[in-house]
Amino acid sequence: MESLKRKRMYYFNSEWEEEFCFIEFNGKCICLLCNNSVAVPKRSNVERHFKSIHGNFNSEFPLKSEIRKRKIRSLKELVKKQQNYFTKPTQQSKAATVASLKIVHLLAKKKKPFTDAEIIKEAMLEAADSLFEDFKNKTEILGAIKTLQLSAKTTSRRIELIANNLEAKLAHDMGNCVFFSLQLDESTDIVNTAQLIISIRMVFNDFTTKEEYLKILPLKGRTQGIDIFSTFKNFVTENKLQMQKLTSITTDGARAMTGKENGFIGLCRKDALFQKFITYHCFIHQEMLYAKTINFNHVMSVVTKIINSIKAKATQHRLFKLLLEEENTEFKDLLLHTEVRWLSRGKILERFINLLPQIKEFITLRGDVYKELENVNWLLDLGFLADITANFNEFNVKLQGKNSHIAEMISAVNSFKCKLELFKSHLVENSLNHFQNIKRVIANSNICVEVLNTAPYIKTVDTLIVDISLRFQDLKPLESVISFFINPFNVQDKDLSDKINNYFEISNKEDLEIEIINFQHDIILKSHFQDISSWNLVDENRFPNLRTCALKIFSFCETTYNCEAIFSNMTYLKSKYRSQLTDAHLDQCLRASNSAYVLDYDKIAGDMQTQISH
Repeated sequence: MESLKRKRMYYFNSEWEEEFCFIEFNGKCICLLCNNSVAVPKRSNVERHFKSIHGNFNSEFPLKSEIRKRKIRSLKELVKKQQNYFTKPTQQSKAATVASLKIVHLLAKKKKPFTDAEIIKEAMLEAADSLFEDFKNKTEILGAIKTLQLSAKTTSRRIELIANNLEAKLAHDMGNCVFFSLQLDESTDIVNTAQLIISIRMVFNDFTTKEEYLKILPLKGRTQGIDIFSTFKNFVTENKLQMQKLTSITTDGARAMTGKENGFIGLCRKDALFQKFITYHCFIHQEMLYAKTINFNHVMSVVTKIINSIKAKATQHRLFKLLLEEENTEFKDLLLHTEVRWLSRGKILERFINLLPQIKEFITLRGDVYKELENVNWLLDLGFLADITANFNEFNVKLQGKNSHIAEMISAVNSFKCKLELFKSHLVENSLNHFQNIKRVIANSNICVEVLNTAPYIKTVDTLIVDISLRFQDLKPLESVISFFINPFNVQDKDLSDKINNYFEISNKEDLEIEIINFQHDIILKSHFQDISSWNLVDENRFPNLRTCALKIFSFCETTYNCEAIFSNMTYLKSKYRSQLTDAHLDQCLRASNSAYVLDYDKIAGDMQTQISH
């Protein structure tokens, strides 16, 4: 074999700068006198170039003289200016691109149209013209603002880049997470296109969690279970989602979603692509259905009728608000009842009963008669309904929010049930300590509390206690499992391993039983275990089954709150003024406005060809 010749390496010598007027730039050996370069930075090459082309330089500028040093410094500054002349426009265009990306991202978060970006540019120019009036570099500032690329088409492209960057971050996290759960809900947009929104909750090996918007899928035809399933499965297949990580699916409880045979959940369970997972009927939707079991239509119908009679006519509405303003009341107007809003009924009754004296006065002034407003029994029913719905609203708020642990949801349900039992015990004793609105009606009507007939209210509370046990009965067997993973050292249950195995596929039940015993008798773990986040301290080699189950529980998502919040954003994004927004742009705008990821604007701008505005 022929021996391979070792390739010789040559390096620039700093002494050549003064001796031969050469500098190093971007790995090349450049002559300061003629800007030419030599192919190989060897002393012989540099010296030959200098003597053959610039032989007179030594006579004009003697070596090691001060005049030679000043000449070389001036030549270097000239080269630097030439380099800046070409690099400065590139830097300016990149800065303009980064600025436009930030403005477009802000517009997306505020749910504004693409065309609003140009308005921002105009506003910036108008403001800068006054703000920087006395600045010496005012012209440069205005020029920099004018370079911003903010046309409607450019804004659309920027939204696409931002969405792609956020989607890449989400895909990376989905690949790194241990387990994830999904929230699914379906609704229609302004042009009656059914939209399926999917939100994801991921848990990582250190027990940290992230909740993110995953996708919005349009359903162009029917919205039956098979249609939802096929659309979702196509999305899973195209994006190669790792469905073996799926632990739970939460839906709004509609038949198309929860049907055991032809519903979305039923079809998922039959498909080999999906592993064993738990399903939830959204806690918030259940609470809303539960709240409707109170049969006090004789109160709500009159309240709604009175409010509509005041707010329906513009003149009546203005006069009523003027009356409230003159009397300096806490609330300055009434609210209209909206069935789809979670807290609507409670808020309406709260305002109505607070403004009841003003409502009576206004109705009397205009000559209308509502006998119910003078009926003490009706007013007592109004007070009771206002008190109960206030507690329902408090319960509902506890179920809302992101990154909630399932233990918090179970605690909220159990807490509300105990409150109802407490209310019942007080009503049996004719105590109104928890019914402030009833007390107010009694005080205004001079009724003796001892003769108050609380039997109808006790019956209503009894019905609520029974109904909450039935509606949330699926939580009961899960509660003991959750209790163990929240505080494993205070739970003593001989059937615990069977209960855990009912929810999680454990390959070897005997190993699980041994793990539970070893875990509960580990003194070191017990001394360090403080809350649910302490599971990060558990060794996955010693307790692999328990740690896996804990990770799955951390991934559970019990409400469709994120989907509902995204639907609210969708009504602003795709409104009657933007009804032609495409499905792709709707998805990109929702991602840009709802994602919690931090964008790397410099990287996005660096990956594209940056230009300044024309």
